[in-house]
Amino acid sequence: MVQEDTIAAIATALGESSVGIVRVSGAGARNVADAVFRLPSGRRAELASDRMLTYGYVVDPIQEDVVDEAIMLWMPGPRSYTAEDVVELQVHGGIRVVQLALEACLRAGARLAEPGEFTKRAFLNGRIDLSQAEAVMDLIRAKTDLASKSALRQVQGKLSERIRSMRKTLISLQAHVEVTIDYPEHDVESVACAEVLKTGESLVRDLDALIAQARTGQILREGVMTTIAGRPNVGKSSLMNALLRRDRAIVTDIPGTTRDVLEEYVNVRGIPFRLVDTAGIRETADVVERIGVEKSREMVQSAELILMVLNGAEALRDEDISLLQETSGSPRIVVVNKADLPAAFELASLKQWVGDDPVVRVSAREAEGLAMLEECMEKLVLGGAAEPGDLSYVTNARQSQLLQSAKQELLLAMDAARMGATLDIIAVQLQAAYAELGRVIGEEVGEDLLDEIFSRFCLGK
Repeated sequence: MVQEDTIAAIATALGESSVGIVRVSGAGARNVADAVFRLPSGRRAELASDRMLTYGYVVDPIQEDVVDEAIMLWMPGPRSYTAEDVVELQVHGGIRVVQLALEACLRAGARLAEPGEFTKRAFLNGRIDLSQAEAVMDLIRAKTDLASKSALRQVQGKLSERIRSMRKTLISLQAHVEVTIDYPEHDVESVACAEVLKTGESLVRDLDALIAQARTGQILREGVMTTIAGRPNVGKSSLMNALLRRDRAIVTDIPGTTRDVLEEYVNVRGIPFRLVDTAGIRETADVVERIGVEKSREMVQSAELILMVLNGAEALRDEDISLLQETSGSPRIVVVNKADLPAAFELASLKQWVGDDPVVRVSAREAEGLAMLEECMEKLVLGGAAEPGDLSYVTNARQSQLLQSAKQELLLAMDAARMGATLDIIAVQLQAAYAELGRVIGEEVGEDLLDEIFSRFCLGK
C-alpha cells in the first residue's frame, strides 16, 4: 500500500549536534535523492545496492549550490521503516544546515510530513500493527529504564502476540459453534455450549490479567502525580531535593520560602514519579503566600500519591493533625523528617491519625532513610503488580477500553451458553469479542481515530 506522494521531515531534534538527519519516504524517494545528492566528482549517485551508504554533498536541486557535506543512506522498500523506498541524508547537526537540507528535498518534489506520518505509513503498509505504532511514541517519551523496556517489548510485538493468540482461540471456538449451527448432526448444542464455557473462562482469565496490568502500564507511561505536602518548614523542599539527588527547590529556615508549585520527574526503581513541591499549608495573612497555599490544597486533592511530611524534631502541632485528617483515605506515605535531630515523638503515637498507612523516618538533609521511602513508594503504587519477566503492559486508555469491551462480549456469550440460548446468539457475541480484540491491533479502525493517534507523534517519526 505504498502512498502516491513522497514525504520528508527532519528526524533528529533541532539544535546543535554532530549529526542531523533528514528522512524521505515514498515512491519518489529515489527521484529526490537524484535531485539533491551529488558525489564528490559531481556525478549523481547510483542507488543500485540495498542499504548503501554513500559519501557526497547535498545540493540545491535548482541552483546546484552545495548545502553541506553529507552521507546518504538508501533503503528501498519493503525493507525499510515505512516499507516504502526511504532515503536518509545525514548532514552536520547545525539548525540551519538541517533546515536547508530539508528545504532542498521539498523543492525536489517531496512534501513536509505530518506528525507521525512515517509511523502511520509503517502501519498502513502492514509492517507494524496499531499497538506497536502507539508503543513507538511511548518508547520516545519513556522516562525510566522500566518504561523504556516495556515500550520496547510492545514495539517488538509482545502485546500483539498475546492479542493474536486470544483471537486465534476465539475464532476456533466460533468455528466450532458455526459448524454445530450448520451441521447439527455433527455435534449437539449442549456440547458446543460446554466448550464455550470452558474456553471462555480461560480467555476471561487472560483478559483479566491484561486489564489488571493496564494501571501499571499507565504508570510507566505517564508517571505518578506525587504531591509533597505539609505545614511550613518541615522539610518538603529538602525532601524533593533529596529524592532528585540535586538542588531543585530553594531551601531556607524561613517558613513560607516556597510560595509556588515546583514540579520535577524522578526515577524511583524504574517508576517515573512526578514530584510536586508545594507551599506549606497554614493560615496566613500574606496575600502571595495564601495563593500558594490554595494551590497546595488543589495539588493535594488531585494527587495520586501524597508524601505527608512531618517535622520529627518538633512536637506535633494542630496544623499537622489537621493535615493528617484532611489526607486520610488518600494514597499516602507519612514521612517523618529530620531524623538526624533528636526525636520529639514516637512513631507509634501517630497511629490514631495514620491508621495502616506506611510511616517512614528520614533525614532529607543527610539523605538517610531514602531507600526505605522509595521502597514504600514502589509498593504503594504497584502493589506487587510489576512482573519483571513480562513487561508487555497495556499502556493507554484506548487499548484498556477495548479489552474491557471484549471481556463483556465474551461474558455475554458465556451467559447465553449457560441459559441454553440458541447458538446463533452465542456466535454473534463471540464475533463481537473477536472484533474488539482486533481493534487493539488496528483492524477495522476508522481514519479519524488513526489521525488522532498519529497526530500526537513528533514530526519526523
